[in-house]
This record gives sequence, structure tokens and C-alpha cells, in this order.
Amino acid sequence: MQRVSFNNKNSVFFNALKDKVDTYFKSNNIKETGNYKLYIKTIILCLSAVSFYTILVFFTPQNIFLSLLLCALLGINLAAIGFNVMHDGAHGSFSTKTWVNELMGYSLNFMGGSVYLWKYKHNVNHHSFTNIEGMDEDIDIKPWIRIHPDQKKHWFHRFQHVYWAILYCVTYILWVFVQDFKKYFTGKIGDIPFRKMDLKEHIIFWVGKLFYVGAFLVLPMFTVGVLETVIGYLTIACVCGFIIAVVFQLAHIVEDATFETPNVQNYKVENEWAVHQIQTTANFATKSKIVSWFTGGLNFQVEHHLFPRISHVHYPKISELVRETCAQFNIQYLEFPTVLSAVKSHVVHLKHVGTA
Repeated sequence: MQRVSFNNKNSVFFNALKDKVDTYFKSNNIKETGNYKLYIKTIILCLSAVSFYTILVFFTPQNIFLSLLLCALLGINLAAIGFNVMHDGAHGSFSTKTWVNELMGYSLNFMGGSVYLWKYKHNVNHHSFTNIEGMDEDIDIKPWIRIHPDQKKHWFHRFQHVYWAILYCVTYILWVFVQDFKKYFTGKIGDIPFRKMDLKEHIIFWVGKLFYVGAFLVLPMFTVGVLETVIGYLTIACVCGFIIAVVFQLAHIVEDATFETPNVQNYKVENEWAVHQIQTTANFATKSKIVSWFTGGLNFQVEHHLFPRISHVHYPKISELVRETCAQFNIQYLEFPTVLSAVKSHVVHLKHVGTA
């Protein structure tokens, strides 16, 4: 597939915005990476995850409802680690030290994924070609969900605004046990090849997968029981998968977000890259400190897409500069006041595309 390009010859908007952001960090003498707030959060999230796991596997409560509650909390906890620790680490924004960023990124491997494959899927394809069919695999949930108007339509899509929640629950399981292996053996993210793994990454990939299966399935089967493990694991994975899917979908798959179709002759998008990012991205619940803390600033998705190598702890301040510059250049800044309003818009979009 031919690479899509943007009209970046005269990036007036982004140059103006970048100057403001650079000035903010220099004038306040602060680093663009994470700070003590992020490090404290990381310690809290990792300790709580280990605690939930230890209780469930080695000190299993006799009350089944309490056990299921703890499984759900562990699922929520793992999603939070993905949002805060892995995400900043994989983008290189967790720390000024490269080895720390790599270590934080590899937390995804302990949770069953592959940060090597994720970086290509997310950092390269998604961040470069947001909401462009065939380039952004984050909008590729075919054939079950139709997100982009250019995607093939099936009869069951007319009901996708009803069954979406069920499907999102299994996305994490499919990610860990199906999609990663498909990418690994084909050497492609969708239709786009990625750089071949070296021996180190091959070893990390398989060690991570084996560790995950051993920790979340094999060991609990011996200490808790087979049926109990299956039920508990499905609870953890479904809760985690649902939260991750919803947070990322609310950032791009909503009303008024643009779904670009490049020029068929030269595969070019007429806007500059930064403007394209704003038109395809939405913020939600930015006034909620709880949502911002839990999602690792992913509710400030506009700022994240414009400055992915800046830690999310700085997004609230940067958003003021982005809003100001958008108003200056008459560019729509898409935001939903609450999580619920964003979910509603997501469902409306699914219904519209499914029936159009």
C-alpha cells in the first residue's frame, strides 16, 4: 500500500503552536517528561496490582462475589497501568532516561502484549495516519464493527450500536492470543510491513507470552482450580479490555471527528499533519481529575496526538495553549464535557455508520 502524505510544506499552525509550547517549558524551566506525580502513581498502580494478584491466587477469598470483585478491580488496575506506565514509557515520555522508558514500555509484555508490535501499530501507524482507512489499524475492527465510511458494510452492522459493548469486552483476549501472533508471523501491521525483530525482541516476545499464560492461567489453575481460574481470568480480561477499548474509541470514533479519505491519485491529505490530528481527535472529561488520573491523560487526546513525546502530566496546561492557537487559526477543537456524553456520541456514530 502506498504511503499517505500530508501538506506539510507550510505548517503555519503547528509551528505557531510548537513555539508556544516550547516557550512554556523553557520559561518555567521544567522537563517535558514525567515528574514525581507520575512516579508515585506508578508505584501505587504496580503495588496494588501485585496485591490483587497475590490475594486472588494465593489467599483466594471463599466468597465468590468478593473474588469476582477483586478480579474486576485487577482488570481495572491493569488498564490503568497500560494508560499511565506503559503508554508514557512506549512514547518515550515517562523519563529522560531511555532505559527507564523501555522498562516501563515492557510492562505491556508482562500483561500479555508486545510493546515492540504496539509501537508500530500505535506510535507509527495510528499517530501518523489517524482515522485513515487502511493505514490506522486502531479503526480496523473488521468485519464486526464498521467505523469508517470506506469500510465494507455487512447486514449486521445495523446492530453494532447495540452489541458494541459485548465485542469490546473480548478485544483484550483477541489482542493477546490472536492479533499479536498474526502480526508476529506475517511481519505486517494490517497491510503495512514493520521492521523485523532482532533476536532480543524475539526472545522478549515469547518469554512475555509464556510468562503471561503461566501467571494468569497455569499457576492459578493449580492454586485455585481450573473452572475458577477460567471464570476469574475472563472477568479480568473482559473488564480490562472493555475499559481500554472505550477510552481509545472515545478519542477518535465520535460524531464530528473526521474520517479522511486521501486523494486517490497522489495519496495526499490536503491539510497539514497537525490540523489533521485535531480534526480526527476528541477530548473528554478534561475537568475531571479522577478521569485524568486514571486514564493517564488520554482524555486529553488532542494534546497527546500533537505532542506524543510530552508526558501526560503536562497536558492540562498545554491544552490551554492548543485551544488558544486553534481559536487563532479558526480550527474546531472537539471536546465532550463528560465520559457519558462522549460514550453517547460514540454510540451515535456507530449507529450512523452502521445504517448509512
